[in-house]
Amino acid sequence: MGAGHDHGHSHAPAGGTATAAYVGRLRVALSITLTVMLVEIVGGIVADSLALVADAAHMATDALGLGMALLAIHFANRPPTGNRTFGYARAEILAALANCLLLLGVGGYVLYEAIQRFVTPADTEGGLTIVFGAIGLVANMISLTLLMRGQKESLNVRGAFLEVAADALGSFAVIVSAAVILTTGWQAADPIASLLIGLMIVPRTFKLLRETLDVLLEAAPKDVDMTELRTHILELDGVEDVHDLHAWTITSGMPVLSAHVVVRSDVLSAIGHEKMLHELQNCLGDHFDVEHCTFQLEPVGHAEHEAHLCH
Repeated sequence: MGAGHDHGHSHAPAGGTATAAYVGRLRVALSITLTVMLVEIVGGIVADSLALVADAAHMATDALGLGMALLAIHFANRPPTGNRTFGYARAEILAALANCLLLLGVGGYVLYEAIQRFVTPADTEGGLTIVFGAIGLVANMISLTLLMRGQKESLNVRGAFLEVAADALGSFAVIVSAAVILTTGWQAADPIASLLIGLMIVPRTFKLLRETLDVLLEAAPKDVDMTELRTHILELDGVEDVHDLHAWTITSGMPVLSAHVVVRSDVLSAIGHEKMLHELQNCLGDHFDVEHCTFQLEPVGHAEHEAHLCH
């Protein structure tokens, strides 16, 4: 009495993952990031500004993160094979995880260097630091605009977006610290700005890390209430029970659901398997956005013969 049915409600473009639509924007953001990184390295050395060098170091990891995101998209959109039935879609999630680790590493480095600068103060040139910081801020705002929409649909793009957002905040902190040094001569403003940059990176990174691990651990998609989903299925006429109900995410924009649905034999005889499957799909399609749904229809008592594999 087993029967399967598949139905999609994907936001992903045909033939690709949700992130694939943003390849062009990621490439532009990568070009901007590399350019600003080089400018800030030169500026940090010339102005002897740790905050500017710290921001440049963060830009370097952003460039690496954006590069990994683009590489992951390339692999994620390769067609499935006999052994890899979902292809390499999870490559995007692995890229997001790698971005998290990079962000945490940069945040720790910046905090360490800032503390060292308190111990050994430097003579930072405020005027030059403001100029280079302003260049970085404008460039980061352009990149943020390019990635704004994509970060709502893809963890991979969100990782890149958060990196650029941290850069924008870092550039702003650099400008403020340089202005303080320029007007008051208080050199401690530079390492304080560096500390703020490091502290701004960490919370956002942990949030992205938690969401990424949820996907890797196959937790239910955050917008799918499993209790409500089960209730919707049980409310269908003839449905006696539902077990082995699972919902997880392959990659951003590709949620998956499977379930064993126990249906009264008289109902199946009256309307047929195909009609029952369509009713299940319509029920879920009106309330939940799931890429792939697979149902096994079972008569009452069938679960007892499944060797205790169903829960």
